Amino acid sequence: MKITGKRALVVGGTGGIGAAVADTFADAGATVLVADRRPGSGRHPSIPLDVTDEQDVADAVAEALTRLGGIDILVNSAGVLDQADVACMSLRQWQRTIDVDLTGVFLVSRAVLPHMTAQGWGRIITVASQLGIKGSPSMAHYAAAKAGAIAFTKSLALEVAQAGVLVNAIAPGPVETDMTVDLTPEWRARKTAELPLGRFAVPTEVAPTALLLASDPGGNLYVGQTLNPNCGDVMP
Repeated sequence: MKITGKRALVVGGTGGIGAAVADTFADAGATVLVADRRPGSGRHPSIPLDVTDEQDVADAVAEALTRLGGIDILVNSAGVLDQADVACMSLRQWQRTIDVDLTGVFLVSRAVLPHMTAQGWGRIITVASQLGIKGSPSMAHYAAAKAGAIAFTKSLALEVAQAGVLVNAIAPGPVETDMTVDLTPEWRARKTAELPLGRFAVPTEVAPTALLLASDPGGNLYVGQTLNPNCGDVMP
């Protein structure tokens, strides 16, 4: 599964799953640019990006096109995660999660689409979550955003597949990242007990799924799909 010579923009790529995807893509031969609210100082060049700001997204994609010379692969991996029961959840908490985890996917995908359709080839891969399929107590806002990202993926895929742009999603199970480390011990223990593998994943176990979807011919037949590297948490 090589992507030699492809140009990849990994949004949310300075940590967790995004960073693992960026590394995996680079190892497979791609030129990688990372975009994140926290510009990285690591292996890959990076640019600042707030996915909730429409103008910031437009500016960042323009810069990415200049620096990369084009965008062949977009990975939407920016996300936020916290906990609150619906009865206690503030509108601000709900809106922030929707803005980052769903609206951000729309804004960045929309910004790269004209360039991908013009060149007749592109891959858009969004990191969703198995909670967008099954839900979770104390995470209704997160589950709703991720379910929306999955539905958005299907709809966009139908719009642009014949233009050569393949749009798919990944719905990982719980993964050991900076976002999940602060979840309550009770939630982590309950979730671990539910998993057939009996453990959370690590980011490097999720990244190869993104590589499959990005690769040619490996990803050529995936259109509007949601792949599930989730430790058995959801069995569609």
